[in-house]
Amino acid sequence: MSGIIGKKVGMTQVFEADGKMTPVTVIEAGPCFVTQIKTMENDGYIAVQLAFDDKKDKNTTAALQGHFKKATVTSKRKVVEFDGFDTNSLKLGDAINVDFFNDVEFVDIVGVTKGKGFQGVVKRHGFAGIGDSTHGQHDRGRAPGSLGGSSYPARVFKGLRMAGRMGGVNRKARGIKVVKVILENNILLVKGSVPGANGSYLIIEK
Repeated sequence: MSGIIGKKVGMTQVFEADGKMTPVTVIEAGPCFVTQIKTMENDGYIAVQLAFDDKKDKNTTAALQGHFKKATVTSKRKVVEFDGFDTNSLKLGDAINVDFFNDVEFVDIVGVTKGKGFQGVVKRHGFAGIGDSTHGQHDRGRAPGSLGGSSYPARVFKGLRMAGRMGGVNRKARGIKVVKVILENNILLVKGSVPGANGSYLIIEK
């Protein structure tokens, strides 16, 4: 899939021509710069490496500084490879802006979900809880319940839904509608919500 790197700014709303209000996510999409072109001869596969979001040289390793210098671009924070580009039409240092999505109606967006820390089974898996919410105090309302047998199998099966760390995982939202492309500010407006917290990086694919 070909695409670019973006940063989630936040959510707002826009009004369409018929007066209908649509919730949208604002994404700063690009400019992304070509920092490496992988070829079958040199690397064994074909891909284009894009870099996004400026970073100070003092916070960049010497190896990466040399990598970016070779591509004639400044140091960047986020680097991602895409395998859907026509490598013959690109060269090192080329910029890919949000106009990449001018004629695109739907996109897929990959992001890291918000981390929610250690959570119980009610929040993490939607368990109903145990017992009545009235008729006396007890501490078992949000307990997971029985986890396994007694003497047999005498263990907890792998994969059992239990309390644990929630969020902070890669998720892809598919078929997100593109509402508007604002070229002058490299802004992409898409309908609804997308994975990730404000300020987090996104991969936007055609």
